[in-house]
Amino acid sequence: MSTPPDAGTAVASAAPVRAEDTGPADEPRKLPLLALLALATAVFVTSLTETLPAGLLPAMSADLGVSASATGQTVTVYALGTALTAIPLTAATAGWRRKRLLLASMSGFALANTVTAVSSEYGLTMAARFVAGMAAGLAWALLAGYARRLAPARLEGRALAVAMAGIPVALSLGVPAGTYLGEVADWRTAFLAMTGLTVVLLGWIAAAVPDRPGTRTGERPGMLQALKVPGVPAVLFVTLVFVLAHTVLYAYVAAFLDDLGMGGSTDLVLLEFGAASLVSIWVVGARIHRRLRGLTVAATLLVALAAALLGVLAEHALFVHLAAVVWGLGWGGVPTLLQTAGGEAGGDQADGAQAMLVTLWNVAMAAGGVIGGILLDTVGSGAFPWTLLALLVPVLAVVLRARSHGFPARRSGP
Repeated sequence: MSTPPDAGTAVASAAPVRAEDTGPADEPRKLPLLALLALATAVFVTSLTETLPAGLLPAMSADLGVSASATGQTVTVYALGTALTAIPLTAATAGWRRKRLLLASMSGFALANTVTAVSSEYGLTMAARFVAGMAAGLAWALLAGYARRLAPARLEGRALAVAMAGIPVALSLGVPAGTYLGEVADWRTAFLAMTGLTVVLLGWIAAAVPDRPGTRTGERPGMLQALKVPGVPAVLFVTLVFVLAHTVLYAYVAAFLDDLGMGGSTDLVLLEFGAASLVSIWVVGARIHRRLRGLTVAATLLVALAAALLGVLAEHALFVHLAAVVWGLGWGGVPTLLQTAGGEAGGDQADGAQAMLVTLWNVAMAAGGVIGGILLDTVGSGAFPWTLLALLVPVLAVVLRARSHGFPARRSGP
């Protein structure tokens, strides 16, 4: 994923409550589920647009007439679109009404996925993916805060959980479904299906999602000040290297499986990864308040174990499927863990810390696409698991070392 759940609050803080944000005193104090489900679908579209090429890489490569490594750069350019434009675009649109901005960002996805589906030119496809990344930057900067502002104060956390449910659904169902659709029809159909869903979503948003005002200013969070806070550099380092390690393999998982003679099982492997990610998200959500450090160590070790299985036993299909499950168990909760660690380490500079985390997340995704492509062309896909494993060594070392700040051994609270 290009940005972790709730990362949008890092780029643009929610506006203070205004009179127009509140309803009558006798208004029912409950969650606006229809509106929140629309936001969850927007999160689903954002997450799936980012990750869909991972399962369609060989077919896209053949159709566009370029190598698998070149096609893998569709992930890189998407991440660059988000990393380079999220903060300036969010600042420029800070005063926009939230509904208008949401409709604009979703329209960007509809346009980008349509162009990707019909394009036969590699350059045009890359341009469309960059536009999709720009739309993602706007969406992530908007959706989390928007969800909270639609709910009563006491239910803001629950509202956010409903909206962000689109991420695990995209991982567990969307990517394997898109991969399957690409196999039984073609990869272009998968992207056109995304366009169709987005068009329906635009009508849903227009009809069911209440509007909210924009923020008062477009000021950027203080990133440099956040770097001086103990613990923040450690969290940012772990974010950069962990996401880089994951992306090197995930962006080219279809090519990796194809080289193993398991190209026909890509959808199943991604389904296994996604289902395990759902379990991981649930476990992390239930225990993160007291066990952030332990859960982060466990996540690192699980992903490392998956890489080792793929490096040593990939010739046995059973172990490939087992590795997919272990990988999902490790990775699924990582976005929540890192976002929480960054916010808590940042303290008064939490917005700046989160903004840097979002930016580095997308830099890591872009770098992972590039490094994975170079490895695929030079030494082959067999190098992916070992590269992932090597990158996780400094990640584990920093997490273990940052026991006072960043990933504290003990956390206060009930």
